[in-house]
Formats: sequence, structure tokens, C-alpha cells
Amino acid sequence: MLQGNVVSINVTAKGGEPMNSIDEVRAVAGKGLEGDRYFAQDGTFSKASGSGREVTLIEAEAIEGMEHDYGTKIEYKDARRNIVTRGVALNHLVGKEFRVGEVAMRGIRLCEPCNHLASLTNEKVKPGLVHRGGLRGEILSDGTIRVGDSIGER
Repeated sequence: MLQGNVVSINVTAKGGEPMNSIDEVRAVAGKGLEGDRYFAQDGTFSKASGSGREVTLIEAEAIEGMEHDYGTKIEYKDARRNIVTRGVALNHLVGKEFRVGEVAMRGIRLCEPCNHLASLTNEKVKPGLVHRGGLRGEILSDGTIRVGDSIGER
């Protein structure tokens, strides 16, 4: 059974700019999160081919594990993922539909750490988040996502 919750929501209007933590965000099916760089097609990888740029998620446990295993501490927002979760194994959601609050989503592929993320944070995030760097997803229904919302099966 899938059960977790949202612990942080993060957006930025322009690629490469610092992420801002917010309490809630409007999700738009097929487009992304209002106020985020990929919603406006202004993200660093907006022009790259492939899907899964509407929303990104990462487990709080992965960020905390990186600190424990690699001595690298970053704030949730500095992982540059839109939604930080707790209590749900995101890797298991590739190819599956699920809900974040009232919003339906589909997991598309893993969001492995990249050189761009390392250049904006710390080089140690690459080994620290390998295979636990999060999930890229599609938004299937419009709605508002709030910190504290549950994550569950659709």
C-alpha cells in the first residue's frame, strides 16, 4: 500500500535560479506547477526531448541518507525537486499512477543527479543521490498540492 506525505514544495521561475519553498502550488495537467520554470518552459532542460518535466519528486529520506552516508547536507529546496516526500518509495512509482493530495500523477522515470545539480550545490550530490535522486512525473489532473498532503494510490 502506498502511503506518504508532502513535506516541502519548491519552485523557481527561471532555470538555474535558487528554488523557493512554498506552502501550496497549483498543478496543471500536461503543463506543470504554476510558478515553476518548467511550467513557463524556462527550465535548463526545457528544450530537451522526452517527457517527465512537469513535476519532480524526491524522498526526504534520500536527502537525509546522503548526509548520513556522504556527509553532504543540503536543504530540501536545494535538491532542486518540486515535491519532497516522506514515507513513500518513489522509485517504485515509475510507470504507475498515484495521487499527491487531490492531484493525479504518473511516474515517468527516475531523476538521477546530474552535473547541473552538482554545479548548483555540491559535487558530492552525484554519488550521494545515485538511484535515489527522485522521480520525474506527469500531472494528469488539475488541483492544488499543499505541504502535509497525503500521497497514495490512484
